[in-house]
Amino acid sequence: MSEPKVAVLKTSPDTVLEDYKKLLLLSGYQKFISRDKDTLIKLNLSWTKYFPSCSSQPWQLEGVLKTLLEDGFKTEKLFPVENRTVVTDPIKGARENRWMGVLNRYDLEFIPLTEVEWIKYKFKSKLLKLNTLFPKGIEIPRMFVGKQMIHLPTVKTHGHSITTGAIKNAFGGLLKEFRHYGHKYIHEVLVDLMLMQKEINPSVFAVMDGTVCGDGAGPRTMEPKIKNFLLASSDSVAIDSIAAKLMGFEPLSIPYLRMCHDMGLGVADPEKIEIIGEDISSVNFGFKVKKSFVIWGDQMLRIGHLRFLEGILLKSPLVGWAPFASNLYHDFFWYPTIGRSIINRFKKTEWGELFERY
Repeated sequence: MSEPKVAVLKTSPDTVLEDYKKLLLLSGYQKFISRDKDTLIKLNLSWTKYFPSCSSQPWQLEGVLKTLLEDGFKTEKLFPVENRTVVTDPIKGARENRWMGVLNRYDLEFIPLTEVEWIKYKFKSKLLKLNTLFPKGIEIPRMFVGKQMIHLPTVKTHGHSITTGAIKNAFGGLLKEFRHYGHKYIHEVLVDLMLMQKEINPSVFAVMDGTVCGDGAGPRTMEPKIKNFLLASSDSVAIDSIAAKLMGFEPLSIPYLRMCHDMGLGVADPEKIEIIGEDISSVNFGFKVKKSFVIWGDQMLRIGHLRFLEGILLKSPLVGWAPFASNLYHDFFWYPTIGRSIINRFKKTEWGELFERY
């Protein structure tokens, strides 16, 4: 496999839109994403509410869209999309995270995947787990087939998968809201997502925001850390690997990255990835993965001491208690107390002030 490239730049709130353009040009993105083809812009919504470092940032969306349109891409060929989960609402989330204002500015319509046609798609690849998890067939949005993809993830930790990024961002597009069944085998499922994208998307590109990164109990209840980095690559495995390295992890020790690397789905060995732009050889954020109360409970039921209760509590008509408990904890306990104090501190930063201007 040829040596992949990951473009990395430092940025600031005053220059972030210009820096996104520099990043995309540096990455040579038009070698991979054609302005003549339909392009999905896959946003990342981890929480309906805004929380810094949790979901795609408005300046990330604007920086990418502004560059695409200035480079000759047509609005009618750009499709910004995001799905729901059992605990998120894509339409409300698009408003709360200030995406709608950006999309309106550039005359683009947000497409919630809850409102598009889903079809059963028979994948030719030998998937590791998803065929077993969904024995009646894997449903995907019809509109995903044949379109090129740009992912907009953020640099953050994750209680299930250690890190999350470009690969995990496909989790919210290619699987319906009950995709949380995949948490039990999350690393194998992430490999499956790479296999699936190789079949249905002619090309995949990722533009990752590391301006405000998430440390700790990701993907929601984190401690935001301002790091001022932007990353881009046509290799989802490579960009996730470099993001992991920046956060302080050994990429090849993360199961999904190791499996993708070994299966030739991308390159996860940092020594075999060319970094263009910023010198990051000595960068280490020192992030540590933690588990939120909800993820800890989920893992206890799926793979821990309480797994004998998994069937009745997570795979029966009683399953409605789980999203109710998650929303209760996240939205009505953690966010108004711990989260609110973090947000108030963030608002006083330059990035917080920029978010407020959106």
